[in-house]
Amino acid sequence: MAVPVAVVKAAAAVLTNEKTRKKAGWIIAAILSPLILIVAAFCCIGAGGAEHNASAVDATFFASGISGTVPQEFKSHVEDMTRSFVSIDATAAEISQQMEGGDSIDAIRVKAVFYSLFFGDSQPSIKNMAVFVNCFVTYETRTRTVTDEDGTTSTETYTVAVPITDMATVYANIGAAFSIEVTEDDGKNAENIYARIHPAGDTHAGDVLRGDGSGVRLDTSAFTDPESKNNLDLVAYAVSAYENGWGYVWGTFGNFLTDSLYQSKLAQYPDGVGQYSEFIKSTWLGKRTTDCVGLIKGYGWLDTGTGNINYATNGMPDVGADQMFQYAVEKGSISTIPEIPGLAVWHEGHVGVYIGNGEVVEAMGTRYGVVKTQLADRNWTAWLKIPYINYVEMEETT
Repeated sequence: MAVPVAVVKAAAAVLTNEKTRKKAGWIIAAILSPLILIVAAFCCIGAGGAEHNASAVDATFFASGISGTVPQEFKSHVEDMTRSFVSIDATAAEISQQMEGGDSIDAIRVKAVFYSLFFGDSQPSIKNMAVFVNCFVTYETRTRTVTDEDGTTSTETYTVAVPITDMATVYANIGAAFSIEVTEDDGKNAENIYARIHPAGDTHAGDVLRGDGSGVRLDTSAFTDPESKNNLDLVAYAVSAYENGWGYVWGTFGNFLTDSLYQSKLAQYPDGVGQYSEFIKSTWLGKRTTDCVGLIKGYGWLDTGTGNINYATNGMPDVGADQMFQYAVEKGSISTIPEIPGLAVWHEGHVGVYIGNGEVVEAMGTRYGVVKTQLADRNWTAWLKIPYINYVEMEETT
């Protein structure tokens, strides 16, 4: 029996809303009883998080397991949405190259909005992704002075892409481009999904261990070979960050969070930092902070002689979590992870450091900071050898 997409979405909106569910209760069961089993695959009644069921979000964004008992139609929706995300990532990266001043498209937000609007539709991956992603930017014509080989100067015009920060404008653009109505509920769904999937968020419900220290000095005494960049010293660095209770601020990579650095990151990431501004100021100001991939980059950029973390040094470029995964030569499904301390573990938009014995140190999110978690408790989908460090065996350093 085929279930109309409109019915599925309507049922999902009702069944995953606590207040409405209590009010509708038995009425829904009576009216929709022939559809309940199929609808349940789209919106597990007890799940929370957003109008769209949390397990569907996790299955799509984190490639978490899908039960073999769910309908093939549901699996097809998840698979087509993930194909859409590949196109969105590629398009966002291409447009970001046309930006200046460190700006880039927040591809995670773009995907959250796309999911909110089109999950359950027929083949969303065939939509024009270039048109969709361009709804998140505007283009400006600028001028610059160029110098020819003979020393003469001239002025030329060029076009630069600028991110749109006002989501109402973004939604108006999408509505006009795709001839759809983007409702207030669609926007709320997208924000809830974004908060769930973004590494700066506050959504993990499992156990975490927090370090009880508060030191700000970078301790390299446990390093096996301070002159090189290797997996064992990455583990020592990550464990030290955990033990000393480092905080999380999007865009940072291990430096001391001064007020000026905080203000800089607030201006650079008004959403990812701004929505947690009071928490950051009261909790992390005056401590070392990092974001998820910054934990790895901070080690890569660390000058062990001076104790300074110098941006984009020691052969490690400034890359995001997803780029680090893409550039890795040796990687695999999380189910095949070898017992090698210092591997990175990854899911879309987030990365952590595997320290061995089933444990991970990760900069989890703004409200968590750098914590220790169990590998099996998280939604990691892949492991990788970080392409900018050497991997050595423990015996070689004893």
